[in-house]
Amino acid sequence: MNNKFDALKDDDSGDHDQDQGSPKDSEKEKAEDEDKEQNTRKKVSLLKYDSRMVVPGAGEHPLQYNYTFWYSRRTPGRPASTQSYEQNIKQIGSFASVEQFWRFYSHMIRPGDLTGHSDFHLFKEGIKPMWEDDANKMGGKWIIRLRKGLASRCWENLILAMLGEQFMVGEEICGAVVSVRFQEDIISIWNKTASDQATTARIRDTLRRVLNLPPNTIMEYKTHTDSIKAWEDFHGLVNASGGR
Repeated sequence: MNNKFDALKDDDSGDHDQDQGSPKDSEKEKAEDEDKEQNTRKKVSLLKYDSRMVVPGAGEHPLQYNYTFWYSRRTPGRPASTQSYEQNIKQIGSFASVEQFWRFYSHMIRPGDLTGHSDFHLFKEGIKPMWEDDANKMGGKWIIRLRKGLASRCWENLILAMLGEQFMVGEEICGAVVSVRFQEDIISIWNKTASDQATTARIRDTLRRVLNLPPNTIMEYKTHTDSIKAWEDFHGLVNASGGR
């Protein structure tokens, strides 16, 4: 495939995250960020097409699974609910072959060029990038935090490995997320069964290899059940304090 084509801070990887933003951001920076965001949304919207067309074309190289790209962005400091998160995540489009993937990817903004609090998600078709989705709810994710400047390369290596079935764990892989934040970037890969330790270990080892991570790289596995509980606890505290 490669030849072809805070309490919740650790959960800030492309789902109901609760980043409060940096108090150092000036009004000018926020205005510039909004301008860049409008440009990002315009470019992303140009990539959309009818998902009913997603079948390999004549002579194309079919993937084992169809996949869908998603994009989301949230204003930091504004608490998200499950409903608002689902409304904010936008489907870019789906693809079924190596060639269709490259048609999308070659025109997409690279994670390193995204601004603010933005995420790209790549999930198997039919699976929403949400903890509550039936395919995800019993699973979890490996999380890797990256210093600025590494997200674009790591994201490309990760999704090429995922599309090329390099993880060798059958149907366990659900998707991957790259999360652009102010001080760091985060990548994660989601799988269906958090309790399957042999599978999660294989995913970890493959992830370390395809990203060429140093031996001392910190990799964290978090179940979606724990993520949901932490999120609910956070909102319980927010509601108890009057939303402050």
